[in-house]
Amino acid sequence: MKKTVLLLIAAITLASCGGNKGEKSVDDLIAEGNLEAIQQKRTEVKAQQTEIQDQLNRLDAEIKKLDKSDNSALVTTHVISDTLFKHYIEIQGNVETKQNVIVYPEYQGTLTRVFVKEGDRVRKGQTLARIDDGGLSSQVAQLDAQAQLAKTTYERQKRLWEQKIGSEIQYLQAKTSYESSQNAVDQLRSQLAKTAVKAPFSGVIDDVITDQGTVVAPGQGIFRIVNLGDMYVKASVPERYLSTVSKGKDVSIEIPMIGETIDSKVRQTGNYINPNNRSFTIEVDVPNKNGTVKPNLTARVRINDYTNEKALLVPLNVISENADGEQYVYTAAQDTTNTSKNAIAKRRYITTGKTQGDKIEVLKGLAAGDAIIVEGARSVKDGQEVKILKL
Repeated sequence: MKKTVLLLIAAITLASCGGNKGEKSVDDLIAEGNLEAIQQKRTEVKAQQTEIQDQLNRLDAEIKKLDKSDNSALVTTHVISDTLFKHYIEIQGNVETKQNVIVYPEYQGTLTRVFVKEGDRVRKGQTLARIDDGGLSSQVAQLDAQAQLAKTTYERQKRLWEQKIGSEIQYLQAKTSYESSQNAVDQLRSQLAKTAVKAPFSGVIDDVITDQGTVVAPGQGIFRIVNLGDMYVKASVPERYLSTVSKGKDVSIEIPMIGETIDSKVRQTGNYINPNNRSFTIEVDVPNKNGTVKPNLTARVRINDYTNEKALLVPLNVISENADGEQYVYTAAQDTTNTSKNAIAKRRYITTGKTQGDKIEVLKGLAAGDAIIVEGARSVKDGQEVKILKL
């Protein structure tokens, strides 16, 4: 090709300088200064230039047609292989605990003693405070003495009745008197027990709401007690994930405010679909060994709803779609019928699955070992020769 171009250039040069014998050269005409002769010479050279340019265009077209290497596109490829694929759904939830309650008194009276302060750890059943019983303990002691007398009378009357001494009515009256007295004592002791405010479970006193010396009554909060050992995240999941989000699914919990990410599992799924937002609730255990997780913190929850151990993943940016909505990619494969060292781009229609990040799962249309075209995927055509760049 270079030789041809050089010959054509030489021909133009000879023509411009006066290739035929007896014909004046351009330099001679310029030296003479004859305007009419110069204009005529220019017209002749211009015609020769047009003819030569036409020949060059025809030669370039033929070269491009015959030389396949110039028609190949430069691409990069990626050989796909089966790999572990985990798909996650991301939702927002709140950290909660079922053991976060306000302790209310069951008896009305003056709060005479408060045994704990904020931050104290308490155990289940521990007495936190006492309320003035208003003489209830004295009444219990009096009734208890009467009950002991009734018991003694009943036991003696019973022994006599077993010896057939006395009447049956006397025995029954003694028995009834004893049982009635004992029931009265038990009821009063139950009322007296309510003057002691006790911890419903083990935890930490988060707030002392009512001070010592205050008159309290049922319904008036005294303490807030919290147990941070049984924390969980509660979140709402869209109903379309009902079949894939179940008990035991792996979950990653991110709590931005404390900068922690915790791996856990779904411990419970709701059986009710909320008609307002078409969702169901889940609970996820939150281990809290160092006590940094607090109730009502916001959490980002990533639930592993789908796993494929042998998935074929391709980048999203290599997938194209035609007017019929069919998705396809291009693969590069060596054509055994072609003597060229370059590969051939082949269009492969695919069926895709779930997306995670910048990757998408291919369910049909590709196999492990296929080399998909990555860079240059948007510019190649089916059947085109491609030159694969080595990265």
